[in-house]
Amino acid sequence: MTSISPPVADIPVRATSGVSVVPSPDSVVHLNEVTVRRGSTVLLDRVSVDIRSRERWVVLGPNGAGKTTLLQIAAAQMHPTSGRAHVLGARLGAVDLSQVRPLIGISSAALAARVPSGETVLNVVVSAGYGVIGRWREDYEELDFARARELLAAMGIERFADRMYGTLSEGERKRTLAARALMTDPELLLLDEPAAGLDLGGREDLLRRLDVLALDPASPATILVTHHVEEIPIAFTHLLLLREGRVVAAGPLANVLNQGNLSTTFGMELQLDTRDGRYFAHAR
Repeated sequence: MTSISPPVADIPVRATSGVSVVPSPDSVVHLNEVTVRRGSTVLLDRVSVDIRSRERWVVLGPNGAGKTTLLQIAAAQMHPTSGRAHVLGARLGAVDLSQVRPLIGISSAALAARVPSGETVLNVVVSAGYGVIGRWREDYEELDFARARELLAAMGIERFADRMYGTLSEGERKRTLAARALMTDPELLLLDEPAAGLDLGGREDLLRRLDVLALDPASPATILVTHHVEEIPIAFTHLLLLREGRVVAAGPLANVLNQGNLSTTFGMELQLDTRDGRYFAHAR
């Protein structure tokens, strides 16, 4: 295992707090000095970031850093209090987002809590086509079911297609929701703590499948939120570090993830090591 010291790199700033970032022609998510307040609490503080198509971003930080709030902005589910936010070319607060949200695939704990326990795994996935949770009277074609089964196979759980969602293990539920997030062939994929609550085997299996997905050039731009460097898939390309709603550092993962930035993000001295492209951290 190799210790990682802070690199010396001159790279373009693609994300920051308190400084405008110019959008690129292929921006998927572009935030310009976005602030989110709830009462006297600032959840995001002048965050600017430009995420391009085919990039795979990890958003890393402690509890209360603003990670989930940023993901809600990216999902077009929340408007900023101030600043400008564009998702898939649409400015939040200025256009009808009903045409944008179907282009975003999302897997989160909030979504998981809404899935009926008696719904079959196949229906959990296929119902994403109508943007509903729980089948009712929607009409699906055989092609829809075939795609759902293909995605379940990609996640290694095709054998559970006819099982009830409530009977699955935590890892199987995570993979079901990941398959659902891909059902509509989205242009943006958002994964909120996909490895949370998984045992070691479940985590490693999920990360391996996320690597395969990330390496596929046809896969959408992806944002993955996590608390742990051990949950960063090898194939992900960029990193955004958040603390108390502000950007600590951001850019290409290999340049940004170092002991200094990580220690600042979590407010304690941390040792960062790497092995076979994976990262590991512990207190110094």
